[in-house]
Amino acid sequence: MSHTEVRTRFAPSPTGYMHIGGLRTALYAYLIAKRAGGKFLLRIEDTDQARYVEGAIDAILRSLDDCGIVFDEGPGKGGSFGPYVQTERSEIYREYAEKLVSLGGAYRDGGVIRQRVPKEGETTYHDEVFGVLTTPNNSPSLDENVLLKSDGLPTYNFANVIDDHLMGITHVVRGSEYLSSTPKYKLLYDAFGWEMPKNITVPLVMRDATHKLSKRAGDPTYEDLTTQGYLPEAILNYVALLGWSPGGEREFYTLPELVEAFTIAGISKSPALFDIVKLNYFNSHYIRSLQATDFTARIADQLPAKYDANAIAALLQGRLEKLADAKGAAAFFESVPEYSLELYTNKKAKTSPELASEILQKLLPVLSTHDDWTDEGLFELLGNLDDGYSKNARLWVLRIAITGQAVTPGGATAIAAILGKAETLHRISAAIGRF
Repeated sequence: MSHTEVRTRFAPSPTGYMHIGGLRTALYAYLIAKRAGGKFLLRIEDTDQARYVEGAIDAILRSLDDCGIVFDEGPGKGGSFGPYVQTERSEIYREYAEKLVSLGGAYRDGGVIRQRVPKEGETTYHDEVFGVLTTPNNSPSLDENVLLKSDGLPTYNFANVIDDHLMGITHVVRGSEYLSSTPKYKLLYDAFGWEMPKNITVPLVMRDATHKLSKRAGDPTYEDLTTQGYLPEAILNYVALLGWSPGGEREFYTLPELVEAFTIAGISKSPALFDIVKLNYFNSHYIRSLQATDFTARIADQLPAKYDANAIAALLQGRLEKLADAKGAAAFFESVPEYSLELYTNKKAKTSPELASEILQKLLPVLSTHDDWTDEGLFELLGNLDDGYSKNARLWVLRIAITGQAVTPGGATAIAAILGKAETLHRISAAIGRF
């Protein structure tokens, strides 16, 4: 390993699915390494076996793979500094805990080994985002915490320091909730005589002004979002901007573009607000950017099988915020929902239920003899009829009759073309019967 090589890591605990803060930490660590031409590692910190969740490691690997965040070293991939799962490194921690005792940086206390913290003075370190930070050594946050438990497994505070040093980590990305713990790490590095990696502390991701995102509070994980129909590339782009600014007005970035644009200097100290409305905005952009065939394939299982999926998808692509909305948006193709006749009232089109009944009764025989059953052919027909009604009135009334909705993806004639002649005439007849 080159001494100048940038090496970062993402070190999640397998206690559940990937949460948004964790994804952002992984992304920033990846971007820092890749921008510098360095290495990005994945390490599983599973020493807290009481909180271990079956399947969580697979979920973490899936999420990273989904987003294109490829690690250079880690579980299943290998590397020169493994193993990359902490429960497989127990002997290493015991060796270094004993060494720390001999150096005076730790002491035995019954069946455990605790960190020795000076009673006087202060501990100072530099953070790349927050600058120089100093903590008095008699601060309550600098307690003499357990480093090696009675079962021989290390605590997080000890294992992450040993692993970061042995794996040659040069830059550590952490959430600001770890600011109070970092002086403990600095004391450990000093006791061993090791150089501390550069610390990059990122702001909390908040649900609102006073609460951080929390799965316990019902906030979504990465997998929750993808299940709801958010695209990985949209999630990743949005998450990148939660606490980091590239400067300027640009908002949309692919992962390679983020690698080029990312700088530690752009990371904010202030908490970032997770705004689902903004995420919807990003997601709708990425949905519109999909190739038509790709978009259709992603939503095909939500669409009614008896109609042309490509045609329905063409109506939906520019209007969906989430892929999972497709089923609801296309539900009227299956059947017309119950609706109030007042839906036919439209001030702009100057229609009313009474007028709608007249228009539909005149439209039915005209459409029955019309052969060009395409969007264009139907639109031309409804625009040129000489029946005393406006084109807007005819289109509005037809839309309500065949969909039961005032707002639809696509106009009345586009929908009628997909429904086909027989189904459209059937729906008009049924609508006439409602008056």
